[in-house]
Amino acid sequence: MSTRSTAAAAHGLDAVVRRLRAIGAGLPPADGVAVFNRMYLTVTETVRARLAGFADPAAMAVLDTVFAGRYLRAVDAVAARRCPPACWRPLFELRAHPDVHPVQFALAGMNAHIQHDLPLAVVDTCRRLGREPERLAGDYRRINDLLAGVETAVREQLMPGPDVLERFEPLTHRLGAWSVDTARDAAWGSVRVLWELRGRPSAAAAYGSALDGAVGMLGRALLLPLGLGTAAAGPFPGAGSGPAAAGEGAQAQLECSGLPSA
Repeated sequence: MSTRSTAAAAHGLDAVVRRLRAIGAGLPPADGVAVFNRMYLTVTETVRARLAGFADPAAMAVLDTVFAGRYLRAVDAVAARRCPPACWRPLFELRAHPDVHPVQFALAGMNAHIQHDLPLAVVDTCRRLGREPERLAGDYRRINDLLAGVETAVREQLMPGPDVLERFEPLTHRLGAWSVDTARDAAWGSVRVLWELRGRPSAAAAYGSALDGAVGMLGRALLLPLGLGTAAAGPFPGAGSGPAAAGEGAQAQLECSGLPSA
């Protein structure tokens, strides 16, 4: 892509950053979606700052913009009292639960966005740019280190200190099994399947629906309330439209999921 195309693609990423900041400004820090939104803003700002380090900066800017759009549409669906994809429902349903720890919210959001949204975004980007997924594979792998670094920072900043770590052992045990590398490897496997199914829309839709449901089930496991008491959300606030929005959004998602409200 040309320099002009790269600048235009980066401009789309600028718009994503502005939207994430606006979302984050409207939620209290302890809101579960706020925790994920702040972390995702950090990731997006880091990608934007390091675009020149990718083999194809313009393609990565397009991918990151398409990728972010799936999360933003989930936020918009909740604001309009519509159901988001199944992979996002656990986070929105449990966002105000006092016995879900902030690091659970952060990783559940990453789980939904990486294992479900990312493969769909890669396929959409390849169609838009007219190229095979393998042409993006190198940059896809390069971004793993960036994401792994952010995940490590999130765990370090949100997890309790060693003085109370024993009390949080059930949390560390559950979350220790989830990693960015594993999630992105699984997502790339889904990319390959979806690309092979691109000429069979019914089969691709069925696979996408099954993926959505499976990722949602894992997200619900990550968010299982542990009765530990909520720790401060640390430096990761951000996503919705005010303190009341968290409760209203959670109630809307309980209604759409058929689960009983508290």
